[in-house]
Amino acid sequence: MRNKVMTALLAVVALAATACGNPLAGGAEGGSTGEIVIGSSDVGESSLLAEIYAGALRNAGAEKVTVRPPVGGREVVVKALQDKSLSLVPDYSGNLLRYFDKTTQATRPADVYRELRAKIPQGFAVLDQAPAEDKDLLVVRKELADSGVRTFSDLGKRCGELTFGGPGQWTERWKAKIKQLYGCEFKAITTTDTGGPVTVAALKSGDIQVADLFSTSSTIAANGFVPLVDDKQMFPAQNIVPLVAKGTLSDREVQALNRLSAVLDTAKLTELNVQYSEEKRNPLDIADEFLKQNGLAT
Repeated sequence: MRNKVMTALLAVVALAATACGNPLAGGAEGGSTGEIVIGSSDVGESSLLAEIYAGALRNAGAEKVTVRPPVGGREVVVKALQDKSLSLVPDYSGNLLRYFDKTTQATRPADVYRELRAKIPQGFAVLDQAPAEDKDLLVVRKELADSGVRTFSDLGKRCGELTFGGPGQWTERWKAKIKQLYGCEFKAITTTDTGGPVTVAALKSGDIQVADLFSTSSTIAANGFVPLVDDKQMFPAQNIVPLVAKGTLSDREVQALNRLSAVLDTAKLTELNVQYSEEKRNPLDIADEFLKQNGLAT
């Protein structure tokens, strides 16, 4: 991700919470304005989730909630949370765990979340994770699936015949792992893009036979692609989880975000992405409608 941060984030926002006895409560240094500042990465889904978080907090009684423009990659976001120029951001459990613990072997949702809570540095906290995941998938066209390739183990037996397309970091992150777990060595590896239109077009045309897309991508169903079952859990869980700077939220605000996470599943997240990315709806309208439909707003 790009590591650019908006100039406005250089100013430290004074934050304070009013609740007592909560590990996230207690005033932040510099004042007691009560402002909650929500950030996001430069990915559309993250920006949309930030607006939904903001709506949930306002409906819970928070009077001053600001959503900043996208701030860039995780290292920038973490720094902003450390200096409390941000209060919270939406994040992904597996990637966040690997940011703080590069040696982790956890892949299943409960294991990833448990380790994340154990490894999170002082000054940070993670709230409840949502059932919703936006994780890597390997997908193929229907013809290949119908020939018997339905799982990663099935794929491993055929990799030598097939060209893979995906993000530039695939070779570094997954080439050795997929060989170790599944015996898969692709005939060729092509850099397309990160789950975007270049990858989709290459799979549709047959230039590649296996693609790395994301579980909330509407293009999978729209094109009749078939996701393969990761039967040995190569890809880690990527549940949506709020990452919070301690001392910036009250108990009531924490509970509001936990209620939101409880109703956010992958199907709903996929539909939200369709509305935002394809239908080009206003994110504030999407957030307001989602909160009302799920009993989180009046």
